[in-house]
Amino acid sequence: MSDKKFVEEIEKALEKSKGLNLSELLFSYQGTVYPATVCSAETFQALENFESRKDDLVLVSYPKCGINWLIQIVNDLIATTLKTKHENTELPFIECGDPEKYQRMKQFPSPRIVATHLHYNNIPKSIFKNKAKVLVLFRNPKDAAASFFHFHNNAPSIPSYNSWDEFFSAFMDGQVAWGSYFDQAVTWNKHIDDENVFILTYEELKEDLLAGVKRIAEFFGFAATAEQIKSIASRAAFQAVRARSQETHGVAGPLLFRKGVVGDWKSLFDEAQSQAMEAKFEECLAGTKLGAKLKYDVYCKV
Repeated sequence: MSDKKFVEEIEKALEKSKGLNLSELLFSYQGTVYPATVCSAETFQALENFESRKDDLVLVSYPKCGINWLIQIVNDLIATTLKTKHENTELPFIECGDPEKYQRMKQFPSPRIVATHLHYNNIPKSIFKNKAKVLVLFRNPKDAAASFFHFHNNAPSIPSYNSWDEFFSAFMDGQVAWGSYFDQAVTWNKHIDDENVFILTYEELKEDLLAGVKRIAEFFGFAATAEQIKSIASRAAFQAVRARSQETHGVAGPLLFRKGVVGDWKSLFDEAQSQAMEAKFEECLAGTKLGAKLKYDVYCKV
């Protein structure tokens, strides 16, 4: 089974988290915190020399904004239109793994999926220099925070936060793994019109998956027929992905594909937290193109 190695890598990372507390799980590199179980300073140093290819399919998102879902859709587009199935022998996130990973990636056939949760400024420069296409997936900040909290507190081996309040405070301060949601959003907003950058939202995919798959295929230049798009979209329906998640992602599957709904934040946020999030959104994204795309008034207000 081609994904066996991939599942092993995920399970190895979860195993490493056992018995750690939060302060042991997170380490700081150049001012941002990351999980020590999958990232290291040595890997980040090696990543600076990562050699991108023009036909790399670069997928970017803040954690818990739907990137694992996106990876499945793009994998399916490759398999369906190019009739090739790539073996998942590495964790797809370029910042996760050992420093030798980039040498092994040189052997991967094109097009390679290059996924990352990294801030724009920390993405290897060769990706932009070689004009690889970059698809960025964003999700409304309240659901992103809620999903991130549940991931931490539902995974048996990952250290939990004592409470939602504790997590919310860390999230707002950018002291969670991969740093601040708002720092990432502000920076991507500056690049929203860059050539080769396409920003899509989780909510758009949820509202019309068929149209979303079609746009992803067009952006990356896949010559997919209407019939192929339709069958990829049906396989990418959240319930179908969740049903296969144990097979594709091992024990982490049901954690990565938990609910897949919009508005789950309502069970966690209190009034003061809602106001704090709204003030932060206003400060960072009011009047911006990305802010408009995120439809805060639609998805983040009761």
